[in-house]
Amino acid sequence: MATKTNAEIIKDGLWTNNPALVQVLGLCPLLAVTSTVVNAIGLGLATLMVLVGSNLAVSLIRNFVSESVRLPAFVMIIASYVTCAELLMQAYTYELYQILGIFIPLIVTNCAILGRADAFASKNAPGPAILDGIMMGVGFLLVLMVLGAMRELLGQGTLFAGMDLLLGPAAADWVVRPIAEYPDMLFMVLPPGAFVGLGLLIAIKNGIDQRIKTRQLARADVAGPTGSKRVRVTGNVS
Repeated sequence: MATKTNAEIIKDGLWTNNPALVQVLGLCPLLAVTSTVVNAIGLGLATLMVLVGSNLAVSLIRNFVSESVRLPAFVMIIASYVTCAELLMQAYTYELYQILGIFIPLIVTNCAILGRADAFASKNAPGPAILDGIMMGVGFLLVLMVLGAMRELLGQGTLFAGMDLLLGPAAADWVVRPIAEYPDMLFMVLPPGAFVGLGLLIAIKNGIDQRIKTRQLARADVAGPTGSKRVRVTGNVS
């Protein structure tokens, strides 16, 4: 297996192989809790923590676990980190924990986390495994935040409402209302709005990728084929 460079791991997590937009994994919590930005950030940070911790642990034990118990061992590791995330949220952001509800324990079954443990962490050293966990987690978090911002803005006409649930009373005044008398668009807060928003984000990414590919092909056509030379021959050749 060819080892990826740090730049490739970063690009994969944030763009090329983004777990939400490309792998299309972990959609149940992504679609369910992104009605506001604060919900999206809360779930995204918990997922990031579990991804990094589980990738590190799986990488450390990769040479000591047999194939027969590999996946159960991975699930136990992920469940341990999810329990830690739950306890931390109960201690410091209890109201947000209550809002997110069952979707925090369900991180255990998140295919994005188990997929990275099996596909990358179990085959690489701890350093690259940690970087992969960070980048995949950040990529997932960014998609959650963008989708949450889109749904909150279009559905309720606000941004960053309820940030005090995550950051304390100091963030209570962070709410932004771009339009004073905004008529709430209930559709965007409901599950159908989540599907529409995610589909729009995937379409935008695919469009950007297609434009980049088209430009690269155009540059290749202008540059012409490489590695060949034209030889001019004069006189008679017998």
